[in-house]
Amino acid sequence: MLSSIKLTNILFIDIETVPQYSEFSLVPSPFKELWEKKSTTLRIEGETPATLYPRAGIYAEFGKIVCISCGFYFSQDEFRTFSFSGTDEKEILVEFSKAVNSFCSGVEKQLCAHNGKEFDFPFIARRMIIHGLKMPLILNTAGRKPWEVNHLDTMELWKFGDYKSYTSLVLLAAVLGIPTPKDDIDGSQVGEVYWKEQNLERISRYCEKDVRTIGEIMKRYKGFV
Repeated sequence: MLSSIKLTNILFIDIETVPQYSEFSLVPSPFKELWEKKSTTLRIEGETPATLYPRAGIYAEFGKIVCISCGFYFSQDEFRTFSFSGTDEKEILVEFSKAVNSFCSGVEKQLCAHNGKEFDFPFIARRMIIHGLKMPLILNTAGRKPWEVNHLDTMELWKFGDYKSYTSLVLLAAVLGIPTPKDDIDGSQVGEVYWKEQNLERISRYCEKDVRTIGEIMKRYKGFV
């Protein structure tokens, strides 16, 4: 199937998420109590809901999107990127939705992300529902058969049916000889860069590097060296 998909028909995406509040003490009830219950599965000795709160950004119920970066092959050798970032998540999602609908019009297209089926795609869909937004058809998988869902996942493709392991983007890039996207910050630092530095430009640059790396990995999968 992958061999029949043109590189130029794939929209590569990556998202950056943070906790909805800068610190646990600012979380309103009942979400403070709900996080206390949720975080019980994450706790090890000595940790509390407050110390674990920086990890809340990985959950759509407790986090929010601060950047969505997209990339596409204009030609086999030209890759273009663009991003939607800011403090207003709803605005980010509205603009992203417009871009996806525009890209996916006409010829059948695919969305691609690394671990996208487990994280990026469902996170975006859930946050759109929370904001009362109509999600793009390509993201709405409800009631659709697996072969009707136009989602590619570079991590899933690397598994070749082996579901026992997780391979990070930086590890996969390293073994394939692709320059690492993690030369400034990594995902665990995005919350701090957002809430303390308020540096959305830095987050966008980091996110776009991930998108470029995903695009390079897909190129390798399709046999382009």
